This record gives sequence, structure tokens and C-alpha cells, in this order.
Amino acid sequence: MKPKIKITVQKKFTSKDVLGYDFKFTNGFVVKDCVHVKEGQEFIVGDELEMPEGFCKWAWIDIYRDVAVLTMGGTFADGDLTGTKYSCCSDGLKPVVFYLERIEE
Repeated sequence: MKPKIKITVQKKFTSKDVLGYDFKFTNGFVVKDCVHVKEGQEFIVGDELEMPEGFCKWAWIDIYRDVAVLTMGGTFADGDLTGTKYSCCSDGLKPVVFYLERIEE
């Protein structure tokens, strides 16, 4: 049985955080932060590596590789960060940072 991975929404950014101003489309729509997840929200990835229910599909595509490495027993750092990874979605106007951690059962 493979370990599970807990995904925690660490930080959401707005276009103002990234660019220094609120990005506005020509139709007047102002880009706010991500509407799919909330800071502090947690998701569990089972041993089938399926996207958790309610998770953003685009973010899943972006962080899937990191989740898979952790599931297979790989690591990105030693010491206190063994079995963890900070990863983020690739939305350049409103990125979201996720904290991934392997749950050993």
C-alpha cells in the first residue's frame, strides 16, 4: 500500500500581490484570487493518485508530479522537510501555493 499525501492550501495570491496592481481585462473584469480552494483547506490523495474531490483541475495538473514522487517514497529535501514539498499552480495572475506531505500509516 502506498502512503497517502495530504495537500494543504498554504497561500493564495491575487494579481495585486503578483503584479503590484489589480489586473483588469478589457471588459472591466478584475482578476481576484482563486475561487476553487481556500487557505488552510486540506485534501487527501489516496494510493490510486486520483485528484481529490473539489480540487482545482488545473492545479492538480501542475502539482501531480510532486504528489507522485512523494507517493513513491521520493523526497525533495532532507531533515525536517523529508517527505514534504511546497508546490504551486502555474496561474501567473493568481497562483496558489500548496504544502504536500507524505502520511506514513
